[in-house]
Amino acid sequence: MKVQPYLYGLIFLMVFFWSANYIIGKVALREFPPLLLSGMRVTIAGLIMLPIYWNRPDRGVRQTLESGRLAVLGLLGVTLNQLFFVVGLGRTTVAHASFIVSVGPVLVLLIAAATGQERLTARKLTGMLMAMAGIAALKLFQDTSTTAPPTWFGDTFVFLSTLSFALFTVFGKPFTRHYSSATVNTFAYVGGAIALAPMTIWQAAIFPLSRITVTGWICVFYMALFPSIAAYLIYYYALTHIPASRVASFSYLQPVFATSMAVLLLAERLTAPGIAAGMIILAGVYITERG
Repeated sequence: MKVQPYLYGLIFLMVFFWSANYIIGKVALREFPPLLLSGMRVTIAGLIMLPIYWNRPDRGVRQTLESGRLAVLGLLGVTLNQLFFVVGLGRTTVAHASFIVSVGPVLVLLIAAATGQERLTARKLTGMLMAMAGIAALKLFQDTSTTAPPTWFGDTFVFLSTLSFALFTVFGKPFTRHYSSATVNTFAYVGGAIALAPMTIWQAAIFPLSRITVTGWICVFYMALFPSIAAYLIYYYALTHIPASRVASFSYLQPVFATSMAVLLLAERLTAPGIAAGMIILAGVYITERG
């Protein structure tokens, strides 16, 4: 099937939104605790999605059972993805987080193969092993001399974030045949906001919101609007036209964009071993996708 150039333009815009999210998230975490930031991001996104969904002529889900499945899918692939990401980002560097996120296509392929959607080949397995070796090298030679070095805790939560999104990618693919991206994302964010409401209310009650600056609030709204809503709408729309593994493969651009932004805007340091490990990861992902 021929893919129109505009679709790739949308996908590159999606990648930019997600790449900038690392930087914006780091700035927001200077003012917000991670759990409150995650809860507010999902809640604001849900409130924005409701009128978008309600004004669509194709709103609605045919069966109550499918409503529940959509809600669970959204909770797993969107809410937990963003919760884990914010918690992890607060305890690691942008470079580490972005390189770990780039193994998403490998996880997508593994899950898709396990469910019979795609087939593993020797070349794909080689690429997977290379990507995992790169992650091991990233941890083995990580730079601990910075004021905020990466930690196992942070990297693990970023990996869990990537895993949850990979599950969303694979198991969300069948829903693209029946429902629009607006429907799926509305169920995801509204359901997630309801699920996180006790945590969000508790965090808001114990945290002095009056201390938050205008910059902090702008960061929250950016995270809710662009990487959450706009990027997810593009992503799910792309799934209706392109195989899941190919859509996910664009994530290997995130480390390049995000790390460059972090060096320029956050003064993060890059080490030669870290760059080499990142290149191994990206090479492994590339080989996997081409296998």
